Amino acid sequence: MPPSLTLYDFELSADCYKARLMLALLGLAHVSVPIDVYPGREHEANAYRRISAAGRVPALADGDRVVDEPTAILRHLAETRDPSGRWYPRDPLRRAETDRWLAVAESLGASAGAARLHENFFVPADAAALRAAAHREFRRLDEHLWFAERAGDDWLVPGADATIADVACLPDVLLSEEGGIGRIDYPAVRRWTDRVRRLPGFVPMSGVFPAAPARTDAAVRPPDVR
Repeated sequence: MPPSLTLYDFELSADCYKARLMLALLGLAHVSVPIDVYPGREHEANAYRRISAAGRVPALADGDRVVDEPTAILRHLAETRDPSGRWYPRDPLRRAETDRWLAVAESLGASAGAARLHENFFVPADAAALRAAAHREFRRLDEHLWFAERAGDDWLVPGADATIADVACLPDVLLSEEGGIGRIDYPAVRRWTDRVRRLPGFVPMSGVFPAAPARTDAAVRPPDVR
């Protein structure tokens, strides 16, 4: 029986990578249909508009239902394909915190992600303003993760497991240097990206590579100063 999931995908899209990564982490078989967003602009063609009326990529077809917004795809997969409730926590407080970081993922896409689109796909933008906004988001992320590490937490949302918030935030962070945004000043962010890249089922994309094996000594935790 063929998979019921079909992903309409563009390899170089950070948003599409979120969907591919979530499918891989959940171990879900699916059909992948490449869409030539750049330079072909196939997402604007009438044929694709019959799949996604808004012309959005990625789009996930699950039987007769189509979900065509990346955060919605992550929520949909976690709600319908993760009976453990690990990825989108059922606890109201943890779910609210997950939703908060999903909103941050949107801000990362609108800043770091948009700067990458400007540099790589020639989308008109104020690159300096986008980079400044991205650095503000990175400082916020780094501070949060540093304090989380001091509390013994590895992920954006406190708890033993990663959530869809980690999946949503990861791509625009890891691809940020393609938009002229360095990560050297954000050590807690770099440690977190390594932890996410070591999750079972992790898959790479162009510009995103697996992490080196984890160290087991105390040096992987930050010193008790800031």
